[in-house]
Amino acid sequence: MGVAGGELLIPTIVLLFAVDIKTAGSLSLLVSLPTMLVAFARYSRDGSFAVLGANRRFALIMIVGSIAGAMLGGLLLGVFSDLVLIPALSVILLISAVKLARHD
Repeated sequence: MGVAGGELLIPTIVLLFAVDIKTAGSLSLLVSLPTMLVAFARYSRDGSFAVLGANRRFALIMIVGSIAGAMLGGLLLGVFSDLVLIPALSVILLISAVKLARHD
């Protein structure tokens, strides 16, 4: 599933194992951590990170966005209940499915 497997992994954990969505999100991050560490090690060894120098501006924008999103998500974790989060996740999944179906 890779690191982006949260689009599939979180709903699977919620629906099949009846875990609350906040715990499912944490479990998804925990499962993704080994994938990220192995990928980082492999990319570091073969020099693949050199491409970041050529795309420095894009990489910085992605880094800042990722950090801001993680911080905002962490701050909002206790604000929204599962009754809000599950329908929101459903909408995101439907949008992703439509985009994937339309992709050439």
